[in-house]
Amino acid sequence: MPTVSACLVPGAARAAGLPAPTASLPAPLRASLRASRLATLLATPLVCISAAALAQTADTAQSIDLPEMVVSATGIPTPADRIASSVSVVTAEEIDRQQLRTLPQVLQTLPGLNVVQTGGPGGQTSVFIRGTNSNHVKVLIDGIDAGNPSTPNGAFDFGQLLATDLARVEVLRGPQSGLYGSDAIGGVISVTTKKGEGPPKVFGFVEGGALGTFNQAAAVSGATEQLAYSFNVTHFSSTDIPVTPPNIVPPGSPIHPNSYDNWTYSTRLDLQMTDALAFNFVARYIDSQLAFTPDIYPPPFYSGIPAPQRSTSGASLFFTKGEGVWTALDGRLATTFGVSAMNTSNPTTGPNSGVNGQYDGDRQVYYLRSNFAVAAGQTLLAGIERRDESMTSSTAYTDLSANTGDTGVYGEWQGTFDRVFYAANVRYDSDDTFGDHTTFRLAPGLRIPETGTTLRGSIGTGFKAPSLYQLYAPYYGNADLKPEESTGYDIGFAQEVFGGRVTFGATYFHNDITNLISYDPVTYANVNISSATTQGAETFLAVAVTERLKLRLDYTYTYVVGYMPPGEPFGAACAPLTPTSCTPLRRPNTKVSVTADWNPTDALTLSASLIYASSWWDIVRLSSETIDQPGYTVVNLAANYALGPAATLFGRIDNLFDQTYENPNGFLAPGFGAYGGIKFTY
Repeated sequence: MPTVSACLVPGAARAAGLPAPTASLPAPLRASLRASRLATLLATPLVCISAAALAQTADTAQSIDLPEMVVSATGIPTPADRIASSVSVVTAEEIDRQQLRTLPQVLQTLPGLNVVQTGGPGGQTSVFIRGTNSNHVKVLIDGIDAGNPSTPNGAFDFGQLLATDLARVEVLRGPQSGLYGSDAIGGVISVTTKKGEGPPKVFGFVEGGALGTFNQAAAVSGATEQLAYSFNVTHFSSTDIPVTPPNIVPPGSPIHPNSYDNWTYSTRLDLQMTDALAFNFVARYIDSQLAFTPDIYPPPFYSGIPAPQRSTSGASLFFTKGEGVWTALDGRLATTFGVSAMNTSNPTTGPNSGVNGQYDGDRQVYYLRSNFAVAAGQTLLAGIERRDESMTSSTAYTDLSANTGDTGVYGEWQGTFDRVFYAANVRYDSDDTFGDHTTFRLAPGLRIPETGTTLRGSIGTGFKAPSLYQLYAPYYGNADLKPEESTGYDIGFAQEVFGGRVTFGATYFHNDITNLISYDPVTYANVNISSATTQGAETFLAVAVTERLKLRLDYTYTYVVGYMPPGEPFGAACAPLTPTSCTPLRRPNTKVSVTADWNPTDALTLSASLIYASSWWDIVRLSSETIDQPGYTVVNLAANYALGPAATLFGRIDNLFDQTYENPNGFLAPGFGAYGGIKFTY
């Protein structure tokens, strides 16, 4: 999605008891002051500004106590307590406090998500939201569609994204195609990188520890009256990652650890040309190498074994976006126009020729959107976008070159009437391959301030367009495939007690998915023949024990059933229940996460997390058999000690009790690991 705009209240700073913005202040700071009481002033006349003008200094943000804002749910920055959709937000402060180095680590404690990584850092990583498939997740990096058009199912590999420069991660659960188009059957994960702010500063850290880890990062950022800038480079390296379980290796065969090296470079520029015109530019380049042990099937028996020699998988990913934001009508109308692009190259080389190959993909999205403050508390959003994507692949068995495109038009009405808030959107897509598709979402909510109660609900539809591989691959492709489709809803509440020191809530969700792509047992071609139902509940309890000690408990129950026509095979992605039903793989029924943050002194912060996942059905790594894979419990600790305003010592322990588990089957997760280092800011 393009950069969004916010509707703000004239005189909000005065209403908040702050100095009125003046022409002598930088435009981003004036915007920040005007935004400071958005949550409580929605009923007064509105003025809209572009998101580019929302850049602010950290000191300003803290001093005026801005409400937590959510962008992904509606495309418009909105206070979290005025959002009816189910959404989780992880901030840069939380990422830093818990010393989370990769996006999979950021996501692992969140409700409704199951993170599956093949053996630790750099391993192929999939995320399942509310029991839907791993390619049913729309992933956005600074608004850039990050899905990989060159992979067989089009999914994004979360294992390649480092977390050093992330400002926030929003996870939006439930079907969201009414605003986001294809892929958003399970939900949307939106990643936003840090803006430059305040005086020029230099940041860096160095870290070492288990798994042969040696990580470094450096950044330069800041802001002038018109320009905010941020330049970042991060190096992540682990040279000794045990992955292959010894029990699956033939006697006498060597066992090699994985080795992973990732260099990530990112840039963000936000230029406020005038009060009415802003330009934004982001770029991110990832260059990584993973040495890993593939599976081979040697003659004469062709039984699978881990290869005695390692192969190397590379990933070169480039994401970029340039856009302009123009405001008019005293700020009530904000229009964003721009283009985003991604390019990916994934070669695999080495002595195991059966896994070698080259996969390349690219995507361009051209977009135009506007949001208009129609009246007090009522905003209309409308947009159009054109997507073009292509891929090529070359392996020992097949060569493929293909392309497709889509044109989407969408609209949304977001509003509030006193205690009632809502958002309704609809989208029409015209796909070059399968034709037209219409999706929608309706999300109303009610806030009862007297009791501290918030009621929320939503219903919507989603779809997943067939990947280029599914459409056109030799032997398996089927150009007549239709999109996978879903209809889902959720309903829930949040309750504050003891003056807001304790908050608890629950959400029930249900999603019916049809036209799932499977394969024909006679021709082996892809066909739309299966369906699934996912349902469950997400509950939470958050307690501020003191000003310095905060606890949170999340419990998720997920139940998923897949269905096939009589006589059709289930394939390798489902464990049979009855002749026509099965359990999709890698969806634990139960997930529990507990997080605790404690500041015993101003200089010291301590964090702890516990993650429990019940058993799940999986597929045995070296065969097509299904297995009831045991669950796991992992405890992580982190500590940060400020030596002064410019330097902080940090250390952490992952998997404190050295839990041995495989997720997925046949790939060991990292055991006990201690890490430490120093970071500085000047």
